[in-house]
Amino acid sequence: MNLLFIDGEVVETQVVEAAPEVVETIVEIPAEGTDVVAEAQAEAQPAGSGWTFWIMILAMIAIMYFFMWRPESKRRKQMEDFRKGLKKGDKVITAGGIYGVVKEVNETSLLIEVDSNVTLRIDKNMVAGAPMINQ
Repeated sequence: MNLLFIDGEVVETQVVEAAPEVVETIVEIPAEGTDVVAEAQAEAQPAGSGWTFWIMILAMIAIMYFFMWRPESKRRKQMEDFRKGLKKGDKVITAGGIYGVVKEVNETSLLIEVDSNVTLRIDKNMVAGAPMINQ
């Protein structure tokens, strides 16, 4: 017996345990050799298995190649060709945002003139491109 207080009054409660309900499930198993067995086995396979999974994986790889890897390799090749073709007098912008004119080209570095009598030696890999605006 339990006591419960509601609005200042004592109310007596009793706890009654209920018997657990028994639920029966009946499963019919068809005889061997019927088409129902083949249908049940086909339904048991997960939806993404088999050849559709491999087609989706190949499609994803193709999409990544054409939209990510290929354009990036083209840009990298264009930038490499630009850096190899630099010559004295070309206007460049560095990765740090410094505009200058090439005064000397070495194998791995450039000497650029930033202002009158102000020159900087930079690595060729730090040339970001040619400026879009006229200096």
